[in-house]
Amino acid sequence: MSTLFQKLFRPKTPAPVVPEPQPIIIVSGLPRSGTSLMMKMLEAGGLPVLTDRLRTADDDNPKGYYEYERVKALDKGDHAWLPQAEGKAVKVISALLVHLPPTYTYRIIFMQRNLDEVLASQRKMLAHRGEASTAASDDEVAPLFAKHVQATKSWLVAQPNITLLEIDYNALVADPRPAAQAIQRFLPTSLDLEQMVKAVDPTLYRNRSAQS
Repeated sequence: MSTLFQKLFRPKTPAPVVPEPQPIIIVSGLPRSGTSLMMKMLEAGGLPVLTDRLRTADDDNPKGYYEYERVKALDKGDHAWLPQAEGKAVKVISALLVHLPPTYTYRIIFMQRNLDEVLASQRKMLAHRGEASTAASDDEVAPLFAKHVQATKSWLVAQPNITLLEIDYNALVADPRPAAQAIQRFLPTSLDLEQMVKAVDPTLYRNRSAQS
């Protein structure tokens, strides 16, 4: 009887606790909109970042590009790397966001910058690489960029697995603390606010528009 009693009433082994999947933190925006700066801020604040460092720092991005090469194959269906990004920040340009699979949860920090500055910065980067700029004028390209950004944001807010935070690059460089505070509230992990603020180097704010 004692053996049967022990079998019936012995404490049950608790089921193992399976951690909930962490959201993937995505930094996005048009190329040259301040995405590398945001990645640097997050890294300085203590958030792990996913980058292969294949694209090294240069005159256009003295602090580094913070890119992960496989991101560029999202539109070709390469999703196998996404589990590595859970709980980390990874940079994804705005044109590739629609290719993110809906099986993950994302928190997206979307960088916005004066379009004149974006275009000027892109032209300068192409010149540094010895590549020809597009034949289209800024007056033709700017409305297309604006339309793309608006359509992308509309799509983002309609996705049930995506939470969006917009950050104005121009305001960020002028005074990084409000943006750092907004990011702190937005992310599910505690970051070092002061280190995030210190990561913003105003001397790297180039290609200012006439309105800046």
